[in-house]
Amino acid sequence: MRETQNKQDRAGAFRLRLAEAMAKRSMTQSALARATGVDRSTISALLSPGMRLPGAQLAADCAQALAVSADWLLGLSGRPEPLADLLATSMTITEAPRALFDQAILGWHQEAAGYKIRHVPATLPDMLKTRELVEWEYKDTLGRTAEQAIGAFEDQRNWMRGTQSDYEIALPLHELACLGEASGYYTGLPADLRIAQMTRLIDFADQMYPSLRLYFFDAHRVFSAPTTVFGPLLAAIYLGRHYITFRDTSRVAAISQHFDWLVRESSVSARDAAGHLRSLRDTITD
Repeated sequence: MRETQNKQDRAGAFRLRLAEAMAKRSMTQSALARATGVDRSTISALLSPGMRLPGAQLAADCAQALAVSADWLLGLSGRPEPLADLLATSMTITEAPRALFDQAILGWHQEAAGYKIRHVPATLPDMLKTRELVEWEYKDTLGRTAEQAIGAFEDQRNWMRGTQSDYEIALPLHELACLGEASGYYTGLPADLRIAQMTRLIDFADQMYPSLRLYFFDAHRVFSAPTTVFGPLLAAIYLGRHYITFRDTSRVAAISQHFDWLVRESSVSARDAAGHLRSLRDTITD
């Protein structure tokens, strides 16, 4: 009995949604009949109370002609857009120029102002870098003069700090070790700049906790690509030249759960982050 009732409910939903889609596109019964290759009387019957659900092929043909989802017509989805259109809007690829701070990132931060931002940076988090490190890092790639570019970067960074968003940042331990040793990405970085950068990280870890929480994980045990989760709205994965961004709830939630995993598996918790950074700073020598 319940199965029969469910079919009746879906048939009613189909009839109402078919009429809605036809009205939205100003499509007559005759036009829909031509588009689907059936008689006009068949379309008329679909719009009549008490009509049973159509076959899968006819439902799909109607959906295609009306540019809606067959699942939506059948009452199985709340979104009328076809799957291809949903994917096109929920997943995008955005250019990631080699710059101090690009407009896409700033726009996503503005959109998510007040939400928790969860971040796995490619190197150190930009918002925690010293001016001297930024100058050293971008000296060969700045399109404008260094002073102009860094000034714009600092304005954007100051805006981010004032948004009252909570930040959780997860870093691999080897990134910090390379900074301390001037190895890997930081090869050639002078000791005084490394000490100043460590001190800045320590100050932020001390002064901004708990609104800023730093976690350090062992990449031998866990791994993450550079990723940012902007509250419940959007998640971005950094490829180098591009970001892949997701806006659908399930994918944003999945990437947020990935960050939860990094936090659970972190070797150094947010409470202990400043102490770990101090121990690294004490090892820096010329």
